[in-house]
Amino acid sequence: MLKRLRDGLEQQPISQESGKTSRQAAVLLAVTDHPVEPEIVLTRRAEHMNSHSGQVAFPGGKWEAQDRSLMETALRESHEEIGLHPQKVEILASLPAAYTRMGIHVTPFVGVVPHNIELEPNYDELDAIFSVPVSYFLGEDSRTRTDVFNGDKGRYWAPVWHYEGYKIWGFTAGVLTAFLNDTLGAGITEESAAPVKVYG
Repeated sequence: MLKRLRDGLEQQPISQESGKTSRQAAVLLAVTDHPVEPEIVLTRRAEHMNSHSGQVAFPGGKWEAQDRSLMETALRESHEEIGLHPQKVEILASLPAAYTRMGIHVTPFVGVVPHNIELEPNYDELDAIFSVPVSYFLGEDSRTRTDVFNGDKGRYWAPVWHYEGYKIWGFTAGVLTAFLNDTLGAGITEESAAPVKVYG
């Protein structure tokens, strides 16, 4: 599967764009290099955080003036949040940037990391680090709901997945869906037997 992923990203460039404002951010969609069952690394934000508390997210955060590029932002934030050293990440591609509901412009970067790497959450920002097998999102539709968001930046939808007590939804689920569809041909669509919840 890792070869399929690499092949699917082969034509995707790696953005060298630099941030310009604090309304820009970058995240790392980290995939482990396990030869049989690669996994996607996710985090759960700490309950005491002022924004998005308790929500599942990719490691990453807002651009800062010291960052020479948004890729550097994603790597720096991943190091700060989960102890992932930038030298342990092989960046394969960047995905199209998208806006969160809060109006933050986020660029996701896809990277491969060792499957046996030891990660440590920064408890000032996170409650947990966990990994989900890529295969969990493929095949039979495992979503529990479909969310539809209407806002200033337009309409978008995303599945809601529950995995071992973690709720994957919103912006994170939307990025995952686009990644899985474009890279692995997952065929995840808005239409589903699951219930629908509309926001905005």
